[in-house]
Amino acid sequence: MDDTDLAARVHRALLARGQTVASAESLTGGLLGGLLTATSGSSETFRGGVVSYATDLKQRLLRVSDEVVREHGVVSAECAEQMAAGVRDLLGGDWAVSTTGVAGPTLQEGKPPGTVFVGLAGPAGVEVRHLHLTGDRDAVRRQTCRAALEALLAAVAQATE
Repeated sequence: MDDTDLAARVHRALLARGQTVASAESLTGGLLGGLLTATSGSSETFRGGVVSYATDLKQRLLRVSDEVVREHGVVSAECAEQMAAGVRDLLGGDWAVSTTGVAGPTLQEGKPPGTVFVGLAGPAGVEVRHLHLTGDRDAVRRQTCRAALEALLAAVAQATE
C-alpha cells in the first residue's frame, strides 16, 4: 500500500467516527498535509495544518515553550508533544499529528540525520514516537509521513475498540 492509499484509510477511519485531524509539520514541510488532502472528500476530516519550519513559529503558533527549546531543542520528543497538542488546540481537531527532526544531510542540534519525532495528540492525551530513519533527505521525509499516518490510523482504530 502506498502513502496515498494509507492516507485514504486514515480518512475513512476518521470519517466513520465523525472525527477530524490537524497537522503540525517541521521537517516534512507540508508533505504530510498533502497526503492527508489527497483523498477526495478529505475536507470532512482534515481541519488543516501548520508548517512551522522556523523555531519562532513553533513557539508563537503552536505554543512550544521557551523551556523546551532551551533544554531539549526542537528536535525532541518534548517539542513534538507540544507541537501536536498546540495544533490540536489551535485548529480544533479530535486528533493531531506532528513531525519534527533532522532530514539531513547534516547534524542539527547535535543529532544525526534520520532522528525524527512524531507526536500524536488525541482524546486520551499525547504520545510521541522516536524514530531512527535511514536514507537521503527525501527518504527521511517520506518515511516520517508514513510513520505518522500509521500511528494515526492505529490510534484512531484503538480508541474506538
